[in-house]
Amino acid sequence: MQFLQPPGWARPKGYSNGIVCKGRMVFVAGQVGWDEQEKFQTDDLVGQVRQSLTNIVGILAQAGAKPADIVRMNWYLADQKEYNARLAEIGEVYRTIIGKHFPAMTALQVAGFVEHGAKIEIEVTAMLPD
Repeated sequence: MQFLQPPGWARPKGYSNGIVCKGRMVFVAGQVGWDEQEKFQTDDLVGQVRQSLTNIVGILAQAGAKPADIVRMNWYLADQKEYNARLAEIGEVYRTIIGKHFPAMTALQVAGFVEHGAKIEIEVTAMLPD
């Protein structure tokens, strides 16, 4: 895996501009912050981020992948202002579950989610090395 950082560009904080890799791809569908029984245990954004990331790690493990194999991560947010206000807490949860691995990321505020009560949905692509 090679992280792409063009010369002279400011280093991004908490993500990478791009990644080059080769191997077997693993696609994880968007994970909201509910548990394995599809029940929300909290309506707190940070708690839902924790659960979403935990769900992702569990799915990756089924493919023999780990968080360090994630190459792309898309975050869909109910409330961009709440996300920005709690970024330090979210970053702490992220580092606890994913580690100090920062794939290419996108974050978007969306109009709503199919799952009533969701505040976040995260999808990832991972690459298992050959």
